Amino acid sequence: MIIKDEFLSRLRKIFDLNLYEAKVWTALLSRGTSTAGELSNISDVPRSRTYDILESLEKKGFIVMKIGKPIKFVALKPEEVVERVKRNLVLHAQERSKRLEQLKGDQVLDELTSLFSTGVKFVEPSDLSGSLRGRQNMYNHLDMMIRGAEKSITIVTTPDGLNRKIEALMPALEKAKKRGVSIKVAAPISGENHKIAKDLSKVAEVKDTTNSKMQGRFTIIDSNQLLFMLMDDKSVHPNYDVAVWLSTPYFAQALEGMFEQAWGELTPLGKIKLKS
Repeated sequence: MIIKDEFLSRLRKIFDLNLYEAKVWTALLSRGTSTAGELSNISDVPRSRTYDILESLEKKGFIVMKIGKPIKFVALKPEEVVERVKRNLVLHAQERSKRLEQLKGDQVLDELTSLFSTGVKFVEPSDLSGSLRGRQNMYNHLDMMIRGAEKSITIVTTPDGLNRKIEALMPALEKAKKRGVSIKVAAPISGENHKIAKDLSKVAEVKDTTNSKMQGRFTIIDSNQLLFMLMDDKSVHPNYDVAVWLSTPYFAQALEGMFEQAWGELTPLGKIKLKS
């Protein structure tokens, strides 16, 4: 049986399988029912590994073992496999979330926090920096920064960035607003994202940068922390987007000062005249 490497690669990513699991599963799908020895020959997987692979696939819900001699294995419908994988992912995520939630009152978290607090004492402020690759990592870090904000949050972004941020950061922004944190958001506003901007205006003061020279993507927290993106989000794949995080009052305050000068000249959301 010849299966293209590209197809096997897609299966591995979608279903979180290793190469041998993908080969044995597709071999069994092509036969419906088969023995481990037959599957080893068809898939070119070593016979010594085939039983382990089949056992793993059975636990994951991809196949069923048929009682009898010789032992045979039965393939399930791909649609059923998809449903089982989805259910298992949800259950696994719920279990992990529950375990992590239980850590809040656990001694393990106290010890980890103590280690971090001790380590931070020996870190120079200028060393509290790092690069983030991948948009999901960037938003995870932004969410953390916003959740820790005490006084102010300044966000400058793009039209598409505005749409993404309300989806990824709205819960954290709402909680920051309730804490009394001042939130300012500047982005180009058009008919395509005006509704998004209006939803965001419930927790932040939103202004339009369409006719200004203010371009870019960055966030300033409490005039202390700064996260700025290095790439144009129109021309970079989300997985390759890059940002730099800095904990530097000196630079953050300087950039915030320039932002405040431009902020007064931007058009408030309520005064934007959209083209019909």
